[in-house]
Amino acid sequence: SAVIVGNEALLRKEVTGERLAALIGQVKRQVKVPVTYADVWEFWLQHPQVAPAVDFLTIHLLPYWEDDPRGIDDALAHVAEVHQVFANRFAPKDIFIGETGWPSEGRQRETAIPSRANEARFVRGFVAMAEANGWHYNLIEAFDQPWKRANEGAVGGYWGLFDADRQDKGVLEGPVSNLHYWPQWLLASAALMAAMLVFAGRPASAASALLLPLLAAFGAACLGLWGELMRTHARFAGEWLWAVSLAGLNLLVLAHAVLALARRAGWRERLFAGLQARAGWLLLAAGFAAAVSMLAMVFDPRYRSFPTAALALPAVVYLLRPVPAARAEVALLAFIVGAGVMPQLYREGLENQQAWGWALVSVLMTAALWRSLRLRKAR
Repeated sequence: SAVIVGNEALLRKEVTGERLAALIGQVKRQVKVPVTYADVWEFWLQHPQVAPAVDFLTIHLLPYWEDDPRGIDDALAHVAEVHQVFANRFAPKDIFIGETGWPSEGRQRETAIPSRANEARFVRGFVAMAEANGWHYNLIEAFDQPWKRANEGAVGGYWGLFDADRQDKGVLEGPVSNLHYWPQWLLASAALMAAMLVFAGRPASAASALLLPLLAAFGAACLGLWGELMRTHARFAGEWLWAVSLAGLNLLVLAHAVLALARRAGWRERLFAGLQARAGWLLLAAGFAAAVSMLAMVFDPRYRSFPTAALALPAVVYLLRPVPAARAEVALLAFIVGAGVMPQLYREGLENQQAWGWALVSVLMTAALWRSLRLRKAR
């Protein structure tokens, strides 16, 4: 019914506006159906010579991906405003919304939070608005496409009305949950908590009897959240290796912490002594992971997920129970993690809750490293 000559070629700087208009004209002379071009709405305004060449304008309106991302509360109003601007400026040519939607998984961008509930809220609201106003539109997209995660980060794979296995995500109608697999993760976390309590054995004191369940629950929650995050966010073998390594680090830190609160004898005492002797290395490993993550979040954050859940446990444990570690390395790691807190908040925006969560864990990790450094000096 129509021909689209190019898709986001101006955005990728693959062609000039003049050249694109000439190509559109060349195609129009050879076909008998309407001809258009598709791109993010801003690029139509930046290249005004393209609009006269097409029969109708195909614009992409994705509030999550805007240079100034729009949160779910403002997203539909933003879509309506842009559509009105185009309808006024380019009348009588029709405006076709070639791409619009919302991701169900992925990292937060400023106030734009991917989730199943937000995807359902946006799509249902948009469809109602578009039908009421007689707009022509296309939703992106029918199915989740995991392959897009390689190019766009985790969020790229989760724009579908159905998941990659062709299962309905509940976007168009019915109840929807942000944590679709919460029963499984709750069961796994409860089992891990129980296992840690059995592993620790009898508490060393009345205070330990109160702290042990809290610590086991906190550790299990962190590991559960990290596992759920990696299920949707890990894209490559290297990322899975990183995720599994951090999960293993958390298990060692959790084992060290619960044994510190327990009455130890036999194999528990020997295991605790081994972990205690290597606690400095565990802290360095956690500090290294935090420093690498902070550098990534400051210099190349667009497609990266916040590693908050993976480093919260080591930060809290070694802040409350400092251990000595190599002085120069600890100082360097503390500087990198601490110095990155404000720049990453500036890049993400002060309304980004995920960025604030990562900032809090980074501050705790910096404090834990600093306490280790002071402990080393005291000795």
